[in-house]
Formats: sequence, C-alpha cells, structure tokens
Amino acid sequence: MMPDFSVAIIGSGFGGIGMAARLKRAGLHDLVLLERDEALGGTWRDNSYPGAACDVPSHLYCFSFAPNPGWSRSFSPQPEIWAYLNRVAASERVTGHIRFGHEVTAARWDPDGQLWRLEFRGGAAGGCPPLTARFLVSAAGPLADPMIPDLPGRENFAGTVFHSATWDHQHDLTGRKVAVIGTGASAIQFVPRIQPQAGRVDLYQRTPPWIIPRRDRAITPAEQWLFRNLPLTQKAARTGLYWGRESYALGFTKRPALMRAAEKIALRHLARQVPDPLLRARLTPSYRMGCKRILLSNDFYPALTQPNVALVTDAIAEIRDKSIVSRDGTERETDTIIFGTGFHVTDFPVAQRIWNQAGVSLAQQWTSGTGSGTGPDAYRGTTAPGFPNLFVLTGPNTGLGHNSQVFMIEAQIRYVAGAVRYARERGAARVEVRPGAQAAYDRTLQRKMRKTVWETGGCRSWYLDSGGRNVTLWPDFTWVFAWQTRRFDPASYEVSDS
Repeated sequence: MMPDFSVAIIGSGFGGIGMAARLKRAGLHDLVLLERDEALGGTWRDNSYPGAACDVPSHLYCFSFAPNPGWSRSFSPQPEIWAYLNRVAASERVTGHIRFGHEVTAARWDPDGQLWRLEFRGGAAGGCPPLTARFLVSAAGPLADPMIPDLPGRENFAGTVFHSATWDHQHDLTGRKVAVIGTGASAIQFVPRIQPQAGRVDLYQRTPPWIIPRRDRAITPAEQWLFRNLPLTQKAARTGLYWGRESYALGFTKRPALMRAAEKIALRHLARQVPDPLLRARLTPSYRMGCKRILLSNDFYPALTQPNVALVTDAIAEIRDKSIVSRDGTERETDTIIFGTGFHVTDFPVAQRIWNQAGVSLAQQWTSGTGSGTGPDAYRGTTAPGFPNLFVLTGPNTGLGHNSQVFMIEAQIRYVAGAVRYARERGAARVEVRPGAQAAYDRTLQRKMRKTVWETGGCRSWYLDSGGRNVTLWPDFTWVFAWQTRRFDPASYEVSDS
C-alpha cells in the first residue's frame, strides 16, 4: 500500500527540524512534520517565562550544520533560541512541510499496509483527516508535557494557577502573594525576575539543588564579526567548549568522587551570597553533586535573601481557596500559584499514543516489562522491538547531565536517516530491531549506569522512573554514543518487504 508520506515526524523542535533538514538534504522531500501548536519551536516556544535561558553554552546549543555567529550571550536567552529554530526551519525549507494544529492522538501500525496510520485531535471534523506514513519519527521531546503534582485541595484554589511552561503573561504579579512550588531549573531562573514586583514570594522547596556560578557574558561585536567572516573560529570555539564539557562526564559517569571539587565551588558560591547561616543550611544539599541536575545562577540566592521572600521547606499539606497550608500547620495567604515542577519525562507521554499491530501501546510495553527491562528502553535510545518503522528522538537514556543535548539529537538523526536510506535503497517496507539486540544493548547500558553519580549519589531525581531505574540519561561520554550511531547497523534489525 502506498502511504501518504514516506516519513511523518511528530514535533517541530530541535529534533523535528533537524530530522526533516537531514532527510531533505539527502533528497527525501516526501515528508510531513506534525505540530500540535500553531508555531514551531517545541520547548523553546513554550517556555517563555521571565528569565528563560539555556544552561549550555550558545555555540554548543545549535546544529553543527547551522552555526549561529550572532548569539548575543555565551548562554542564549529563550527568544534567541526560538528565533534561531525559525531561521533554520526557513533556510532548510522545512517550514512548508509543517502541519500546524495537528496533535497526534493515535499512531497505529498497519501490518497489512506496512505503514503507520495517524489520527489527530478533532479528526476530519476539525480539519485534520487521518494520514499514513511508511516511517514514523517521534521528536516530541521529553520537555513537552508539564507535570503538575496532585496536591490535596488544588482544585479548590480560587486564585490564578499556571506552570512555568505555560506562563500567564497577562497576569500582573505586582503586589501579589505568590507561591512558587519547586526549585528546579525553571524556578531558579524566574524567581529572581518576579521577586522585585511581587508583594510576597513563598518558595516551596522539597530538596535543595546544587547551584554553581553562571559564567555568562555578552558576546562582543568583534567576536560576532570574527565568527561570521571566519567560520573556522566559531568551529574552534565550539570544539573547545565541547571537549571542556565532555570532561565533566568523568565525574558523572566514571568516578563520582571527582564531583567534590565542584561541590566546593558551589558551597563557596552559597556562602558568599547567603550570609544567614540558618537559611544557608536549608539551601545546602546533602547528596553528591550531579545526582540531580546541576543548576547555574548568579541571582537566585540573592533573591532568597530579600525581605519579601520566604523559603518553605515543610511539605504542602493542603491547598485552600486563598491559602496554602504546610505540614507544620502554618497557613500562608496566597493569590497566585506558579508550578516550577518540571515535565513528564520518564513516562514519555507520546508513547501512550503509539500502538503496535497487537493493540499494545509503546507505553504499555515499557511499563509491563515485556521489553528488555522494567521501564522505557530502546536500542540506541531510538528503536523498540515490536514497533516496526518507528524511531524515537531523545528516547530512553539519551539525555545528558554534562553536555549539549543537540549533539545527541544529531547523532540519532544521522542513525535514523541511515535506516530510512537503507530501507529505501533495498525496497524494504519494514525495519524492526531484533529483541536480542535490544536486550544486549540494555544490559550493557545498565551495567554502566551502576557506576554513575545518578545511582550512587544518594538522591531521588526525576531521572528515575517509578521503579527507581534511570531511564533518562546516557551513562558515558557523548562521543561514545556518536560512534555507536555513526551508521545504521542492519544486522541488529529485521529488514523485509513484508
């Protein structure tokens, strides 16, 4: 059966745009990107909260095939990254392949047609009729669906509530009694921005993060000119940044004791910025640095020392219509709640919408343990047994704690493009990873994981699934992953025309 498209890609962030650009450069133009929103950009479109910026150096956080000589700072702010993605999509002629307002509600493998059938919210009545594709690439990303904890009484709150990823820019915080729940990467950035205007900020902290100074600066016009007119200088800068960041993997994945040196830097940073010993003690982590995500900030700690900010370390017992009650019985008047509680990462929400020929979703296969492990797992972080012609970008165990995620995405993109090319050159209709190959890959990966700071650091992080298994991060150097995925390995797959 002839599909509507050779390749359908879910999502239009870094993964979706990069995948489409790679395929088009290889001569495949029969593709479509399916975007649920009305604009491209993924997480860098959605996360527009005050102070939103990247914590990976700018020259690393871009495609290798599309360097940006015009970054304004060493750590890029959100508007610049979003603008960069729009420019790349336009220059690579990807924008015309995007169907906006197309939220995939179901992708089902049709064994008779050897293709994927995709359905959309609203269906044909909403202007989104079903379509078919030979290959399906999920580029939805792990930071796509905000996670809001189910706190007692949350539904009774009479004030304004929003998540950092769905920031309500129409809601004026001037003079407000604001409760910020969570002290992750987003809260670290927006709390210093809202503190001067809010009447009061109560910051609810479950576990203190490790925070190191943010070595950010403006990139000078002279540097921008040099990068624009002598591209090799920008490439050299990128290479130096990459290997500098890559060295961090030694502490994360090989010898966690090496993190002690970075801990000393973080503790000095804390001591300089928080003179109150009691507050400083509540902000001091008790686990090894790197076990949770390391955060970068120069203004978070000073914001917490301001008279209109209170750090609350007691758990939330109840949310009432105009207040929040902590477990020690203290009731704090509140009119605005901002959740900085991260995303659904380990449960991969898009996996709940992808179904194999037996009517089993990818999420069900992962949670039932019918795969090689007891949670999400994928060969090369990309393919899963039982799901032919499906590729997942930023899939299980492809996240990073030390380097640029874009590097990992590009490695996967090369691998997927190689698989599609291999199948098309041979007229094959079906490509499916062998269960044995996946099981062997996962055993090696989990063996490496046992040495990492995420397993030995003494914390409970969002990297771990409900069973305590790290299904999020890559436990090695990134160049190792790039080497493993440098070309498609057909011996690990069943490749056939039926």
